[in-house]
Amino acid sequence: MEQATSSEGSGDSGGRDHIVVEINESLATSIRRKMESISSSHSICKINESLLKANEKAYVPAKVSIGPYHHGKEQFKFMEEHKWRYVYALLSRRPNLETVLDDCVAALKQLEGRAVSCYSEKTNFTSDEFLKIMLIDGCFLIELFMKYSMKSLRRRNDIIFSTAGMLFDLRCDFILLENQIPLFVLLRLFQLVPIPKQCTFSLPELAFRYFKNMIPGDQNFHREKFNEEGHHLLDLIGHCLLPKYPKLPKKLAESERQLHSATELRRNGIKFKRSWTENLLDIRFGKNVLEIPPIILHQYTESLFRNLIQLEHCSRDNVQHITSYAFLMKSLIRNEKDVKLLEKRDILINYDAAEKEVPKFFDRICQEVTLNESYYDGLFEHVYGYGRGTRSWSKRLKRSYQRNPMLRLVLIIAILALLLTVIGTLFSVLSFSLHRL
Repeated sequence: MEQATSSEGSGDSGGRDHIVVEINESLATSIRRKMESISSSHSICKINESLLKANEKAYVPAKVSIGPYHHGKEQFKFMEEHKWRYVYALLSRRPNLETVLDDCVAALKQLEGRAVSCYSEKTNFTSDEFLKIMLIDGCFLIELFMKYSMKSLRRRNDIIFSTAGMLFDLRCDFILLENQIPLFVLLRLFQLVPIPKQCTFSLPELAFRYFKNMIPGDQNFHREKFNEEGHHLLDLIGHCLLPKYPKLPKKLAESERQLHSATELRRNGIKFKRSWTENLLDIRFGKNVLEIPPIILHQYTESLFRNLIQLEHCSRDNVQHITSYAFLMKSLIRNEKDVKLLEKRDILINYDAAEKEVPKFFDRICQEVTLNESYYDGLFEHVYGYGRGTRSWSKRLKRSYQRNPMLRLVLIIAILALLLTVIGTLFSVLSFSLHRL
């Protein structure tokens, strides 16, 4: 900057402007890179070894690897060849394939540092190998999403669409935290690759059409939230589930960290109602009614929740919405009676598990996971405040009467004794009156 000031005194304004602009560009570039590095840092984490040992299927891909963590493993060689076919189909839609390829590689080279910083663990791949993984996996996903939405792009012998269950298996692999590439890589490639004229969708719209049946809740609502604001595909799914209702503040320093089971709450006068809100995590309580949106249990639901929870735990935001929901459902569903109650209220829709297995489902999800602060702490206070608050003695008596069979028997005997006493008294009065007559 001293150079720029001295040039001004000598009248050399052109040299000064050049130096200032050069310095400002350098500063702006360093600031941009720092912001990008911080915003995307470690958004794709490795799963803890103890969790992998407990349930490897929930975290490790079965059919296809995306990103560097599982790249090159023997079990993915078959799908690796199919990826290359998809990449060729995508890039060869324009006659100048090499030019498009050069543009993609150059663009990824500019994003390389930012992309590398997204992964919490370093890999042994060289710069060229890493960029090749980003290119092939990114183009494969783009082509797959387009083929899924537009049947005219599919070939008759395409194993992904002609093999029963393959699309489902791939979806299950694409929702795994270790099986992701940065969303900004996908978006940049989508800007450069030749897109067919019949494709009028954006990349987030294409991805949403592919994943929509896996996301619990209202699809119209999720479509709006499935946008470019996310680190990767799993993160976009997580954004769809974030609650719309504001968090209820805690009034007590030490409050309940969980609810009683659903059947216990019902015995205490709490009613359950299916909520029609668009969002799975929007749970509210008022006028002794706990409103809960329906959740559908599929064979992929456990894996989805496990990976979303791990995403929350590797995030620097320290917000645990999905974890809070899992712990809430774990506390509500403790046995088959709880399952039947919530099924009867259309809150729990179970397709793939026996009723006795459902409580274990939420137990497994919450194992080896720490909940620092529940999003529902304020809600818990309201629920328990209803039981402790201004309820009349008659309501409390009714609640105790419902809960305690012995008390019920004692009350019946007491009422009968009272009736017999009254009847005996009436007979005595009548007898006395007749004798007087």
